Amino acid sequence: MKPTTMKRSLGERTRLACCRSRPGSDFVTLIVTVPLCAKGMVKRCFRRDAENDPRDAGATRANGRLRFVSAFLCVLCASALNSLAAAKPNVLFICVDDLKPILGCYGDKLVKSPNIDRLAARSVHFDRAFCNQAVCAPSRNALLTGLRPQTLGIYDLGTNFRRSRPDAVTLPQLFKQHGWRTEGMGKIFHVGHGNTNDPASWSTPHWNANVVAYALPASKAKSGLTREEALFANKSAQGLPRGAAYESADVPDNALPDGALADQAIERLRAAKAKPDEPFFLAVGFVKPHLPFVAPKKYWDHYDRSAFKLAEVRTPPEGAPSYAPQFGGELRQYSDIPDVGPLNDDLQRTLIHGYHAAVSYMDAQLGRVLAELDRLGLAQNTIIVLWGDHGWHLGDHSIWCKHTNYEQAARIPLLVSAPGVKAGAKSGSLVETVDIYPTLCELAGLPAPAGLDGRSFVPTLRDPAAPTKDHTIHVYPRNAPGKGQVLGRAIRTERYRLVEWKKIGEPASSAELELYDYEQDPLETKNLAAEQPEVVATLRALLAKHPEAKPQISAAGAAKSADAKPAPAKGKQDRNAMFDARDKNKDGKLSREEFLANQPDPDKAPARFDQFDVNKDGVLSREEFVTQGGKNK
Repeated sequence: MKPTTMKRSLGERTRLACCRSRPGSDFVTLIVTVPLCAKGMVKRCFRRDAENDPRDAGATRANGRLRFVSAFLCVLCASALNSLAAAKPNVLFICVDDLKPILGCYGDKLVKSPNIDRLAARSVHFDRAFCNQAVCAPSRNALLTGLRPQTLGIYDLGTNFRRSRPDAVTLPQLFKQHGWRTEGMGKIFHVGHGNTNDPASWSTPHWNANVVAYALPASKAKSGLTREEALFANKSAQGLPRGAAYESADVPDNALPDGALADQAIERLRAAKAKPDEPFFLAVGFVKPHLPFVAPKKYWDHYDRSAFKLAEVRTPPEGAPSYAPQFGGELRQYSDIPDVGPLNDDLQRTLIHGYHAAVSYMDAQLGRVLAELDRLGLAQNTIIVLWGDHGWHLGDHSIWCKHTNYEQAARIPLLVSAPGVKAGAKSGSLVETVDIYPTLCELAGLPAPAGLDGRSFVPTLRDPAAPTKDHTIHVYPRNAPGKGQVLGRAIRTERYRLVEWKKIGEPASSAELELYDYEQDPLETKNLAAEQPEVVATLRALLAKHPEAKPQISAAGAAKSADAKPAPAKGKQDRNAMFDARDKNKDGKLSREEFLANQPDPDKAPARFDQFDVNKDGVLSREEFVTQGGKNK
């Protein structure tokens, strides 16, 4: 008898050797290899010994025993097959909006993140994980399609990934196709700014959690929505008031979206427990610490405000292109933030406090979900991933929010817990968001779609010292004065980051470069590109291995900006009045800062400024603004 085996992976952890019973045979054997956690083979042999059961003593009694043994074997085979079906691992995927790796498990001594830290103790924890673009929609596209922004040709918030790849099979969609029940809740795909969810990815309708929500009336609009609430609801923000950038209210956790989200996730886990024959892929997208920094008061009270230190370096890197940084366009959409100029120290400390409070609030909700997973006995067969979609600047280089190619925006937290991987280990291997898709496929024993940009890091999960790749790549678009739209493609190795800024399709010789050495200058104080040509050449050789980026595709249906030409049905805008409102110093022209302040689409507004600035003098005259660069003459 020769056993028939199935390929063993973390997702197929049961091996069954089937055998047969034959009249006249001396013995019947069943060998079942149980899940890996049982530590080896369990053998059960049923033997009819010819000496103790002579055939001439009665064939009828022997045949009866054979029938009994055969029936018993059928029961065992059925049990083993059921075990094989149940061995498909569940997936609990935790997405966290705007979470940078200031966490206890990443060495931060101030933040209170006990539940993420406990998850890290049962996970492999990646110290060099990076997003593929430091803004929500493109980063999440990379996670869910396994394709980088420059492969899709999508760098903005409003363009749905299916405009580029209508037939893409998303990560949850692949699991759905192979028998998993896929459920999404909270922020998984970016919804808002013209973008929508992806029903094809889910077995049940997606459960929404509002990114922008308040508990106190003083934080909200007097009636209706604030401008950020409207944008995330795919509604016009024109003329709407700004909401508060932060809030501390004495309310229960589930009075705010992440608490309600945790309640919903717990309900879904309990429902999954009642269906043991159906593996689940549960994606839970916490919305904090995304702006506004709203958290119940008790989480603000976790911290001594005076303990927060402001950024050590509050100037852009010396020698960096003027357009490489950004100065908080997203943050300036809120009512208690100045339209232009630096933030005073007191406000900076409040914002840093608010970010930490929001992290601790989210952490507590995650803890509730993980506790329920454990209580239900589901953790043993569940892959858990915690992923932050990008980092966040907290005043370093005088930058707030994300939207750059610098370390504080690009570096992300990534924890992976799975059966058979080394718990509590740290890895310095380089990984990027697109690597998560093929990794989960391998862990679950699923075939990864052809053409993914990422590479599985399962070997590093088994051996955290194993290398993954020699570099990661991420991008960010900018409008460069005198050049128009350029794309910064960044190569990050263990030591260096090179950023190449150029128009898509133009030769490499036209690029402006940035180079940073994180061993010698971890705070990115100086652009070293001109001083270290040999390093630049080595890193540009790595960049040359990547295909040229695709240009941004058309974003039909994207949210319209406040300065875009309105639809006729809504009537003509009074652009003279708009000019007067923006001209804060009343000098009869708009500086770039005055124009960009409080734009509802901070990623796209710089391009409009360059378009309107016909004479390229760096300011907008009334005529240039009112006619939109001559478009409305």
